[in-house]
Amino acid sequence: MAGPKRTRVYQNHHLDSTRWEQIALRPGDIVISTAYKAGTTLTQMIVGNLLFWEGERPEVLLRASPWIEMRRNAIAEVREDLEAQTHRRFLKSHVGLDGIPYRDDISYIYVGRDPRDVFMSLWNHYRNHVPAFFADLNDSPGRVGEPFPPCPDDIYELWQKWITRGWFEWESDGYPYWSLLHHAQTWWEHRTLPNIHCVHYGDLLADLEGEIARIANFLEIEHSDEAFAGITEACRFETAKKNADCIVGDMSQSFRAGNQTFFHQGTNGRWRDVLREEDLALYRQAMHRLPLDLARWLENGGPVP
Repeated sequence: MAGPKRTRVYQNHHLDSTRWEQIALRPGDIVISTAYKAGTTLTQMIVGNLLFWEGERPEVLLRASPWIEMRRNAIAEVREDLEAQTHRRFLKSHVGLDGIPYRDDISYIYVGRDPRDVFMSLWNHYRNHVPAFFADLNDSPGRVGEPFPPCPDDIYELWQKWITRGWFEWESDGYPYWSLLHHAQTWWEHRTLPNIHCVHYGDLLADLEGEIARIANFLEIEHSDEAFAGITEACRFETAKKNADCIVGDMSQSFRAGNQTFFHQGTNGRWRDVLREEDLALYRQAMHRLPLDLARWLENGGPVP
């Protein structure tokens, strides 16, 4: 069976997937991919702690594990930092499998989440950006397409656009970012490949230690039971929020209240008190475009069929 192929180029206010062409991938590299707000940072924390628990850990985790497609980060600096790393590297992506390089000797971790929970987290994220963040994205050279618009004041206005409109022509949701559902489907279609591991955010919340062990097994990383207990504690939301500076660095140039905005609540189910029946009707229409097993998994998690 032929491996996945790059068939799309993702370029907008945030993204430039062609930046992958400037990264020299190595055997053993790990790519962690979510559309957004589905446990990206938590999974980076898990992988980082698995790799460095008994050795020297990077001062700022997200600098050691950079977001490759993010236009805001100078690609020359990202490439230089990665080339200087001598350990097993772990990279972040927010692009579907149809937009990044695929190799048999690289491990890929895809993280999914109930789209309604993603939206609630995105609402907090989007509406708390500072003006300088928008200016940085929109005014930097190389932007393709329309500028990143300001967040609406009305959550229902954002929901209606986000669940019914795509940014790219091949998408039908995700505006003004990019599609959550198309992203999920690109990974789901290849979930049986031995170097692709699917993780669900709900499962991370329900059984963090068990999910860490499964990720370690996928990556062929061994630790003692004591080490796994320590890694689990280090990755809990409350611990991460206390140590935000060491994980994400200074976020004051991106968010009001900086790191404390970035680490907001980390919970599921808040949509139940917000989304109305007419909003959920739009959601059901969007989910009907997905394969049934993927739609069920995104909502419920559990073993990957």
